[in-house]
Amino acid sequence: MGKHWADFQYEIYLNGMSGAVPRLPTDLTRLEELTEQRLGPGPVGYVAGSAGDGSTARANRAALRRHRIVPRMLRDVHERDLSVEVLGRALPAPLALAPIGVLSIMHPDAECAAARAAAAQGVPFTLSSASSTPMEQVAEAMGDAERWFQLYWPKDPEVARSFLSRAKAAGFSTLVVTLDTPMLAWRPRDLDQAYLPFLHGVGTANYFSDPAFQVGLAKPVHEDPNAAVMHFVGMFSDPAKTWPDLAFLREHWDGPIVLKGILHPDDARAAADAGMDGVVVSNHGGRQVAGSIGAAAALPRVVEAVGDRLTVLFDSGIRTGDDIFKALALGAKAVLVGRPYAYGLGLDGQAGVEHVIRCLLAELDLTLALSGHAGPTTPGPADLIEETA
Repeated sequence: MGKHWADFQYEIYLNGMSGAVPRLPTDLTRLEELTEQRLGPGPVGYVAGSAGDGSTARANRAALRRHRIVPRMLRDVHERDLSVEVLGRALPAPLALAPIGVLSIMHPDAECAAARAAAAQGVPFTLSSASSTPMEQVAEAMGDAERWFQLYWPKDPEVARSFLSRAKAAGFSTLVVTLDTPMLAWRPRDLDQAYLPFLHGVGTANYFSDPAFQVGLAKPVHEDPNAAVMHFVGMFSDPAKTWPDLAFLREHWDGPIVLKGILHPDDARAAADAGMDGVVVSNHGGRQVAGSIGAAAALPRVVEAVGDRLTVLFDSGIRTGDDIFKALALGAKAVLVGRPYAYGLGLDGQAGVEHVIRCLLAELDLTLALSGHAGPTTPGPADLIEETA
């Protein structure tokens, strides 16, 4: 049997007998407000902020809220097992940490702290191309734990090729290619602070440490950091890429490839036709297209289109265990969680990230059991009702 994640609640209650209470709230929706109070407006705005007036981030939450769970009674849920197989990997629960760049703006231990937290709980950590720590260092911090690499596909094919070979050598098993960020969106919270960490050489560690990137510089990074930053800005992403370009990735990566940012069923079909292994139904947490469809509203159509051909994962708006239940019931095989773990990191380092993972999975375990399910694969559309009001 798998781990009983729900036991975390008894651990908390037992610790309470000696007067100890959790350092962070167990209602993870409260973390954003706490982070706003404790961290500077630049870093907070960069993580909490969204495109435009924030309408897409709100739509993500609303799309999940519209679905209500219909619990079933008198089913044997005594022994539960949350483990799943995703992309050929055995995972202890249907959860991974989403890629988030520049984590050093949240906490000095940055990506390594989040990666160690994920490793300690057995869930995959997805490292962003735009991390503030080189991928090899993050891999070292994780030992042999499950790790995925997120690619912002650079203009320079030599840098792309170098990133892929480095990630492979560092033990990253799955490639997550973010498609929805060929350029940065209009993000007023960042614009109002004129805050973009990359321009200060933060979030560029994978690039600055890359031999193929360094070839394009007249002087070493430390001698002319501004030139290195401008070289990075010029190649960070490529709005000219199209579907046939995916052949390049398939040629240079022999593990699973997942396309992140898919919302339209035809794009999901194109991913399957291109020989990809999975998609992440995601709108980048509302950070790219203001006025976009809520990610959970897009999920059922994508599952219907390619659920039998591809692994469908989900992110954008996950804050609670019941959110995860709903995404699973709508057809996702697993979810990626983003902002909550970044807040946990900002508030309490590695321990804060572990707190977020354990809260989410304890709540998921209990939600499954109390709704009549002994595992994550049995919930389906019949276990939800959609409120139209």
